[in-house]
Amino acid sequence: MVSGQSASTKPPPMRSVPSSEILEQVSLFTGLLPVHLQRIAKLAQVRSYGRNEHVFRHGEASDGLYLVVTGSIRISRNVAGIGEEALAVLRQGQHFGEMSLIEDDASRSADAICHERAELLKLPKNDLRDLMFVDRELAYELLWRFVRTLSGRLRDSNDRLMMLSASSRF
Repeated sequence: MVSGQSASTKPPPMRSVPSSEILEQVSLFTGLLPVHLQRIAKLAQVRSYGRNEHVFRHGEASDGLYLVVTGSIRISRNVAGIGEEALAVLRQGQHFGEMSLIEDDASRSADAICHERAELLKLPKNDLRDLMFVDRELAYELLWRFVRTLSGRLRDSNDRLMMLSASSRF
């Protein structure tokens, strides 16, 4: 894949299905029942990205949830007159793209760029939604975990805005 090319244009090669032990290392899935981990593992696609490759771009159709197995991913937006503004750098055990599971036709709200060589697990939106539809217990667990993640990220954004507001007064 050409550096900087969007994942939706040409996805990186997939490898074998990950084990449930790898999934349990991701904070979103820690403590789930083994049967739930096995069902999720069957959906996962292993993807590898080189430094500065886009996993997805702001405005693209949302197609799934990503889990960081190794390396790091930079979540950012381009700000007119300033350039790229990093919103977060996510590392091993963290996830991103969960809004695609909650909002039906929403596009990506930011860029996801490989900050350093990374291996990710992609859980396709429709496959994971189908699994959550048939397994209500799993859906309940995951949705509450998404709520806690999004709440924490909103608090971080609020803190960042307060710091910017305070620093602009000087």
